[in-house]
Amino acid sequence: MLIKTAQYLQSNTDVNKLPKADKPEYAFIGRSNVGKSSLINMLTGNSKLAKVSATPGKTITINHFIINNEWYLVDLPGYGFAKRSQKERDKWKQMLDAYILGRSNLMTTFVLVDSRIKPQKIDLDFISSLGENQVPFVIVFTKADKLGSTQLSANIAVYKKELLKEWEELPTMIVTSSERRTGRDDILNYIENCNLTDSQTS
Repeated sequence: MLIKTAQYLQSNTDVNKLPKADKPEYAFIGRSNVGKSSLINMLTGNSKLAKVSATPGKTITINHFIINNEWYLVDLPGYGFAKRSQKERDKWKQMLDAYILGRSNLMTTFVLVDSRIKPQKIDLDFISSLGENQVPFVIVFTKADKLGSTQLSANIAVYKKELLKEWEELPTMIVTSSERRTGRDDILNYIENCNLTDSQTS
């Protein structure tokens, strides 16, 4: 897929005020500081599209971008940032649940996981909740450039082994590096195929 245009559309905390659900939509989510903004900027070829912050937990709204005037890319708030109050975190969870479970045009949720660290309970619980609610998702391993190929393979093998404790078959997984643009074509091709399938069935 060729990205011709990528434009910021809106930010919102009220799911009732989101853009009209008239185009395929793809959401990106992960723990705070997983490299989500950098990945979105790499995918769209616009280094300033999503704001990259040195402060974890910066994204607190549902941010919509329109790509090629054909589909929405959605930057969701990061989860698991302990310095926010419990009340704030509960509010975020309610907003995210309302969005992920209620957004009719949401095609896939891309769950970002830091490839450098062992499986985290908060990620595994979130992935399980998507599966239980039959929400299509893809696991995206980030920051692959920070590891050697042997260690990267070993870490992903550990993750697969952990998932197979609960899952009969593994979900789609994509390894990425925003620095090296690794995985860009894999994600965009995945989205393009989903869009094609959606247009043929609608």
